[in-house]
Amino acid sequence: MTINRIETRQRMSKIVIHNDTIYLCGQVAEDADKGIREQTSTMLEKMASLLQQAGSDKKHLLSATIYIKDMTLFSQMNEVWDNWIPEGHAPARACVEARMARPELLVEISVIAAVKIP
Repeated sequence: MTINRIETRQRMSKIVIHNDTIYLCGQVAEDADKGIREQTSTMLEKMASLLQQAGSDKKHLLSATIYIKDMTLFSQMNEVWDNWIPEGHAPARACVEARMARPELLVEISVIAAVKIP
């Protein structure tokens, strides 16, 4: 059994790959001073980059857990999400309201994806 850990630090690895399954650590926005739409967009860009680094893409998402600071922002976050996810490739998904690690963060995502088979 092989477990490949990428960008591992004391607390976590950014990417863990096991049996053609990719696990990403929680991703947050680059621009935490912006609104929910912008934060969601840059968060998804970071996630897409990590998926590509691991040999996958957004069409191979299996599961997504989204943490949102305030559910009044849910529909705005979903606008960005719905435009980002390719039709027919939506993963299993949960979205919960949660306190963030930093007060300016509005959204965080953690995903599981399949390795893209060439």
